[in-house]
Amino acid sequence: MERTPVDADLALQQWHGYVAALEAHGWHTVPVAAAPDCPDSAFVEDTMVVFRDVAVLARPGADERKPEVPAAADAIRALGYRIVEIEAPGTLDGGDVLKVGSTIYVGRGGRTNTEGIAQLAAAFEPIGATIVTVPLTKVLHLKSAVTALPDGTIIGWEPAIDDVTIFPNLLAMPEESGSHVVILDDHTLLISTDCPQSAALLEARGYTVVKVDISEYIKLEGCVTCLSVRLREAPSVD
Repeated sequence: MERTPVDADLALQQWHGYVAALEAHGWHTVPVAAAPDCPDSAFVEDTMVVFRDVAVLARPGADERKPEVPAAADAIRALGYRIVEIEAPGTLDGGDVLKVGSTIYVGRGGRTNTEGIAQLAAAFEPIGATIVTVPLTKVLHLKSAVTALPDGTIIGWEPAIDDVTIFPNLLAMPEESGSHVVILDDHTLLISTDCPQSAALLEARGYTVVKVDISEYIKLEGCVTCLSVRLREAPSVD
């Protein structure tokens, strides 16, 4: 995509607004240590994938993003999750992984490779996951194309999806950003401010829609899912 300058002060303001929206809806936030030398580190979702009590630490497909992982790993270890690391030659970005119940869709494209998907499957299938590989050629990450609603409905931006038949009952959204939602609870969704038609569609389906401005992150191919890792199940404690 054609790049435009990012307003760093506005980006910081938007970040605080994003965190405030999560906390206002009952989420406790744990900040990852800052990484000033890693300009993509705000997109913390790419550093890991968490399913039940296991956290798989990513091995980013872009070498310049690999230094982002240790600080995120420290944060998730402190919460008590079992840790598995993706090892070479595998690569995996968390933004390529969409969890819908126990089904885990993984985009295979420019950042996540076949070996990375195999290692993810080895970590998650023994604890009840089913892994579905999704070909990805039109977007950077899978969750730039599709996310899911609390009832399991997968929503997406059709021009960014290679094979729509992979996703059962796909609900096409009228705007690209409308395909990106963060589930705050069973009835509440977080969405970007730049997709009013999509917000209206979701409200018509009975959801409360919380809108946040992330314009500076969209300039970097980011979306609302990229800026956090949502942990819905605490690890078991012996």
